[in-house]
Amino acid sequence: MRGSDSKGYPYLKNDTVLTRRLRRAAEEYVGKENVVDIDLTLGSEDFAYYSHQIPASFYRLGTRNETKGISSYVHTPTFDIDEDALRIGPGLMAWLAVKELMES
Repeated sequence: MRGSDSKGYPYLKNDTVLTRRLRRAAEEYVGKENVVDIDLTLGSEDFAYYSHQIPASFYRLGTRNETKGISSYVHTPTFDIDEDALRIGPGLMAWLAVKELMES
């Protein structure tokens, strides 16, 4: 993974094959129009450590809803969440797990 003299977080490594499968499953669950690619960013994420141990795929669950006036970015004083995401998130995670278990 990383040398013992490294500082900071490792890079996040999304497994290409796994990510494609999870994207298809997410599109089945929430609809293709609701699964979008986002710009690459430079940031740190604890999940990156896992991605160097096993195949991994990092995704973000959208919590914005501009029609409800919920549009601030995370880690800002005006951040809010569309609580509908709280209903979608657990179901999506369960669906992705079930689909992956069906693959094996």
